[in-house]
Amino acid sequence: MAKATLYYAHDPMCSWCYGFSPTWQALQEALIERYSQDQLQIVYLAGGLAPDSDQPMPAEMRMKLEAIWHRIADELDATFNYEFWQNNTPRRSTYPACRAAILARHDNKEAAMISAIQRAYYREAQNPSDTDVLLGCAVAIGMNLETFAEALNSEETQSQLLQDITLARSLGLNSFPSFALVLDDAIHPIPLDYRSTDNMLRSIATHLSV
Repeated sequence: MAKATLYYAHDPMCSWCYGFSPTWQALQEALIERYSQDQLQIVYLAGGLAPDSDQPMPAEMRMKLEAIWHRIADELDATFNYEFWQNNTPRRSTYPACRAAILARHDNKEAAMISAIQRAYYREAQNPSDTDVLLGCAVAIGMNLETFAEALNSEETQSQLLQDITLARSLGLNSFPSFALVLDDAIHPIPLDYRSTDNMLRSIATHLSV
């Protein structure tokens, strides 16, 4: 079997990615159990929902996003702390959180960073658009605070994020979360199922068995 790569496009501040996270964790565990690293590699791509911005989020967008949180809570039984909308000045700015995930990737802590950001954002009503929140997440997962702080907004880290975004787009991953399986230079979209791993496992297995 030729080695395949499963690309997972996400954004740490994407509420649907947060709602999908338990199923995504279960899917990863099933894939790791079923396939060796020589058969299948799993790669995260930070999709970059919204560039850096210091502008407060318009009231209309705040209302829209809060409504989406309620929808995800109802459909996927996800837990949200709605005090976020009263305790913060939200900004449409997810690039900082994406860069934090990329920095954690270098320490093999990417999944831990994403989880820490989601916990801070959705459960603790903190704003991951703010640098101090991301610094707290870095400390929580055991990263070197000085090194992380220095690199978070560097040109090199931003360049790595833009490379992730470009690769995601080239694979047709224009929404988050989404998957693409690449095997022998062929790109195979994997249909997403928020509630069950069964269909996704079946789709991946079908391509890998060819």
